[in-house]
Amino acid sequence: MSTEILIIDDNTEIRTILEEILIDTGYKTRLAANYNQALTEIDKKLPDVAIIDVKLDKSDNDGIELLNHIKNKDKDIPVIIISGHANIEMAIKSLKSGAFEFIQKPFDKERLVNFVNRAVENINLKNENKSLRSKLFHSFDLVGKSQNVQSIKDQINKLAISDSRIFITGPTGSGKELIARKIHKKSKRYNGPFVIINGALLDVKKYEEELFGEEKKDGSILYGALEKASGGFLLIDEVTEIPLETQSKILRVVIDQKFKRINGNHDIKTDVRILCSTSKEIQREIDQGHFREDLYHRLNVFNINIEPLSKRLEDIPVLVEYFSKEICKNYNRKEFIINDHNYLLNYNWPGNVRELRNLIERIAILDTNNDQIKILDIIKESLSKSSQEVFSISDNLSVPLREARENFEKEYLTTQLKKFGGNISKTAKFVGMERSALHRKLKLLGVSDIN
Repeated sequence: MSTEILIIDDNTEIRTILEEILIDTGYKTRLAANYNQALTEIDKKLPDVAIIDVKLDKSDNDGIELLNHIKNKDKDIPVIIISGHANIEMAIKSLKSGAFEFIQKPFDKERLVNFVNRAVENINLKNENKSLRSKLFHSFDLVGKSQNVQSIKDQINKLAISDSRIFITGPTGSGKELIARKIHKKSKRYNGPFVIINGALLDVKKYEEELFGEEKKDGSILYGALEKASGGFLLIDEVTEIPLETQSKILRVVIDQKFKRINGNHDIKTDVRILCSTSKEIQREIDQGHFREDLYHRLNVFNINIEPLSKRLEDIPVLVEYFSKEICKNYNRKEFIINDHNYLLNYNWPGNVRELRNLIERIAILDTNNDQIKILDIIKESLSKSSQEVFSISDNLSVPLREARENFEKEYLTTQLKKFGGNISKTAKFVGMERSALHRKLKLLGVSDIN
């Protein structure tokens, strides 16, 4: 498919010259003669590359506003800014706003074509990387012979054909996102976007901006996940981390299928299938007042629960064989086997399937000769290191109760801090302490800040 360049310039002669140059080079073009036409063209279909004049009909900064508009929709699209009134300040402003290049009029034909070719190479490379990441993710399947996995596969096939909301529960690393992606892949919305928003990774102030978008004072629009996911799927990961105030607004979206952007005055209709997931015990979150019960019942039309790997040990040999085959294929090396599964079956797998996959990848990298002794050594070392990171009460049986309690509290709070990326507020909320009390406790235990 030919690359499409959007040309935005209020000078008819310049538009024509640019169009002829780019068509001769082998590109498709679209044209816009003013600010409003440009907005219409951008909103109708995003171009592969845009060439924008700084000054149009509305103000001296029209081009910069359009640049921001495109970047808010897709930050990867290269935008080349051109100007007949160039100065250093304008060039710096353009580049700081995300412009791929800044060109002064009158421009040299070869130089312009060179910039466009580079921009096309840039976006093609980014798209190729996205495609490879997507293929790598989708190359992995939901594998296992346990009753739990077989039941989930059956649920995926049944639920994919509907538009019902689904609530996916299970521990971290168990495969919740994979389940959501498999539903998307089998659904009638497969050609639509699959957008993820992770409640645990967002700053409190960013929740609504990320979800609903924002109408800026300069007239530009920051599109949120609900609009980006239009026609497709929105996965709200760790949904229980979303503040109660925002939960009420999500409830409105679910009921009315519409929302307002931040600072916006008009309702925006949405066509999106919402999936939610959490690694927490949802009923406890409801009982403690952290999650709205009415929202839960709206989101939980169907529930899919993936059990921890430690409860479906029969899946481990199957997963080992599957991961070794797929990972070795990706690394272009000979597939290896693991003859002794005893260490794997007797391990607790706190990181679940993700931890097992990482172990198999480690083996694929470190062992190239299918050496069973070396493979076993890698397994022992890896699982030993992981075990050391998990608090074991047996280590504290020989010390006084007070010391054992302090050891546990230190290890527990350190683990929770790491889980929330060092965020004191989120950690305090999770462990059920006031923020100031948690600060004091950490100081008393000698736990420094974790980034």
